Amino acid sequence: MAQSEILEQSTDLPPVFASGPVQWARRHLFSSVGQTLLTLFVAAVSARILWFVLNWAILDAVWFSADPQACRDAAGACWAVIAEKHRPILFGMYPYDQHWRLVLFIVIYLATVVASLTPACWSRRILLPLWAFAVGAMTILMFGGVFGLPYVPTSEWGGLPLTIILFTGSVLFGMPIAVVLALGRRSPLPVARGLSVIFIESLRGVPLITILFVAVNIFPLFLPAGMEVNKLLRITLSIAVFFACYQAEVIRGGLQAIPRGQYEAAASLNMTYWQTTRRIILPQALRICLPAMTNHVIAAMKNTSFVIIIGLFDILTATTAVMQDPLWRQFYIEAYLFVALIYLVFGLALSSYARRVESWVAVGRI
Repeated sequence: MAQSEILEQSTDLPPVFASGPVQWARRHLFSSVGQTLLTLFVAAVSARILWFVLNWAILDAVWFSADPQACRDAAGACWAVIAEKHRPILFGMYPYDQHWRLVLFIVIYLATVVASLTPACWSRRILLPLWAFAVGAMTILMFGGVFGLPYVPTSEWGGLPLTIILFTGSVLFGMPIAVVLALGRRSPLPVARGLSVIFIESLRGVPLITILFVAVNIFPLFLPAGMEVNKLLRITLSIAVFFACYQAEVIRGGLQAIPRGQYEAAASLNMTYWQTTRRIILPQALRICLPAMTNHVIAAMKNTSFVIIIGLFDILTATTAVMQDPLWRQFYIEAYLFVALIYLVFGLALSSYARRVESWVAVGRI
């Protein structure tokens, strides 16, 4: 074939083979007069918005000042409110001179979670002692009463540590319940299947706020006289059960995606129902529904903010209370953006890790 013919054919290659930013822009942004005008209009509006945000958030902002008047005189954001109010926002009503305990709590928690999510540490000999030490240390730090630490009741807990406790407790308690409910809904036993359906549909049909209200105000009425269950424990279990009902439906979808041949192959090996479920069916189902499960885990983290209704001072409630200060009240936008950033960081971290796990599953690493 002549060289001229080869060159003519190369110019007829489909757009997918074109490379480079210039070719991409011509194909997607400037392919016609209308597309070009729309691209220029969107670019102009976006530039105007970005310039406004840059001026407000950075160039004209007040970063450090103990005087709120300096913020009132400025044209930009008042990030000084974060510097002045970050401790009550992050730690709520916890005794001020004991905030170091909460900082250490967060450090131990994050270190333990990071280690637990690392494949090299996925061993009972590592994880069980690690979590036993971490839970013991974090419990001592939060409650005190030993080693010379002043006792702090749960009614004074608040801020980011309380949000972490509610989120972690709801996921750790909720996931086993979700698995049991999902298996129960697919059980061949009519009683187990019926009870699972009633439980899931009943709790999914009411708002989380209603469940929290029942846990705080109605559940104690059914307890024997003189018996009391810790309020924080009741709230954590309520969020966990609510989370479990939604997660159970996700896991049930994963179970339904398993081919029937998997069950027949296990039966041919004389495996019992529980052996088949634990070793073959459930691991595959959890891999299949991992993205949806991650979505509900992130939602569980955000659902902890509903405790504002029943008076627990999580990080959002603490921020709302702190911003009642008349000197700094008008700068509430900056305070809530700070809290939103914290939620965003945790959500992005969970999402990023879930994508990494999906890549590990794709290559057979786990």
